[in-house]
Amino acid sequence: MMTTVSLANAQRKISFELSFKEPQAHYVEVRMELSGFKEKYLDLKMPVWAPGSYLVREFPKNVESFSAESESKKGLASHKIDKNTWRVETDNENRVIVNYRVYAFEISVRTSFIDASHAFLSPTGIFMYVNDLIKQPVEVRVKPYEGWTKISTGLEAVEGKANTFYASDFDILFDSPIEVGNQNIFGFEAAGVKHEVAMVGEGNYDEEQLKRDMTRIIEDETKVFGVNPNKRYVFIVHNYASGGGGLEHLNSTVLGASRFNYQNPNGYLNFLGLVAHEYFHVWNIKRLRPEALGPFNYNKENYTTNLWVSEGFTAYYDNLILRRGGFYNEAAYLKVLAADIEAVENRGGNLVQPLSLSSFDAWIRQYRPDENSINTMVSYYNKGALIGMLIDLKTLHATQGAKGLDDVMKAMYDEYYQSLDRGFTDQEFKQMVEKVSGVSIDDIYEYVNEAKPINYNKYLNNVGLELVNLLADHSIPEFGVRVSNHKIMSVNRGSGAWDAGINVNDELIAVNGYRMDDMGKELDRILSNAKIGDKVHVIVSRDGIIKELDVILSASLKADYLIRPLATVTPEQSKLREIWLSLESD
Repeated sequence: MMTTVSLANAQRKISFELSFKEPQAHYVEVRMELSGFKEKYLDLKMPVWAPGSYLVREFPKNVESFSAESESKKGLASHKIDKNTWRVETDNENRVIVNYRVYAFEISVRTSFIDASHAFLSPTGIFMYVNDLIKQPVEVRVKPYEGWTKISTGLEAVEGKANTFYASDFDILFDSPIEVGNQNIFGFEAAGVKHEVAMVGEGNYDEEQLKRDMTRIIEDETKVFGVNPNKRYVFIVHNYASGGGGLEHLNSTVLGASRFNYQNPNGYLNFLGLVAHEYFHVWNIKRLRPEALGPFNYNKENYTTNLWVSEGFTAYYDNLILRRGGFYNEAAYLKVLAADIEAVENRGGNLVQPLSLSSFDAWIRQYRPDENSINTMVSYYNKGALIGMLIDLKTLHATQGAKGLDDVMKAMYDEYYQSLDRGFTDQEFKQMVEKVSGVSIDDIYEYVNEAKPINYNKYLNNVGLELVNLLADHSIPEFGVRVSNHKIMSVNRGSGAWDAGINVNDELIAVNGYRMDDMGKELDRILSNAKIGDKVHVIVSRDGIIKELDVILSASLKADYLIRPLATVTPEQSKLREIWLSLESD
């Protein structure tokens, strides 16, 4: 039975037509047609951010030449009423046509980019919606530029209409990027789902190898949750001289890659890790989500303290899935894990910013790092991954290997997506972990809500492993700066340089009477012969003024971590380690 609201939505229609008159100048022409509204005015809004990327990017700044007219070509007055809203005085017209252009020239997985060779359209920066009508169905017709022959998108194709796609509402549209051009497309089936890979730009990838390896990743991740919710999934891969990063969507993802890195073993593993990360989001965040992340408010920040679960746990699984698939041997995986611990523990901000606050402040800090971020911030990706490891190891130990983090994630997915279809609260997540593991995780939550050192060995010992700092017995002097081409890029809190007043942007000219070289080798030589407490004389140029400063070298607090087996391992520890790090086929 159709409700009044659904009947009204059915009578109203919204469609878009996208064309490219000047792709070389980086523009897309947008034609929006609205019918059946018959209102005095319509407020059209463009989102200011893209879900999955927690920064207000002010997409409306790229809109120009906005105009509106009636079906009879009568011009309709329009004006902006705030930064992302255009009001069209429709005067009860039944059919309204709106035209505007969007400039698109920012290379990233979250922003649109158009040139003479192709168009990548990130939908939150392209399409407008009628205020309060996010749930309105919408059609999109794409008119490729001359010579462009292919369109890749997760949107559903409309039967009988060439290059036309359908979204059941604007949430779906905004979650469906579109690639238009001459991309190389190949497909495969994994976990009962048809997958399409759209390779944009050349690269030295091996299609058959990618099909095999991506299939393995997808099927291993599907086993965690027991079900793959998609019927079709699209990977849009942009190959650049130096590319990276990814952005998740409901049934697609956009990946950045370095075009000639596929044959480099480490480069290829990094790409597979990116595939594993973004695909794990099919479940973790796109469906299993914190309560603040859906339904979205596209006009402002959507705050949550739980990105350490949604992004951090995904970061934990991207490497773990590669281990399960045999892409890492055990030693290599533990080396990667030790590097993650180093990345967190060697960052001063780890003891300043709690992990939950790192998530909440993502909107103002994660995507806006500055010269002092190393001293004030911790990443909810890296540290969140380590919290995932702690919960995994504690659950394995508490249940004697019967359950682990996989069981927590599946239980959360079944409860909050499959059953309740809503976001979870922080307390609900904690309660589910404790329900599955049968023990309190108050100890782990202290590391989430307080900026304090983690006792990793309390958890690693459960599986017969220990974390050791190879520099623990070494006394290493530290100057305390990061230098690039003579320029001070950052100063470590509490270091000799910090205390002496060395500033970011100072030009480092000489140390102890020796002129500095571009590569910093001279500074390394001086430090290699110095001791903690030594005084070094520094000459810098600050805003064109020469300054001389004395720096007292402090003891380096940096660690070099290794995860290794305990000297004595019990059968129980050995069993749990085998369960944790076993290959999926074992």
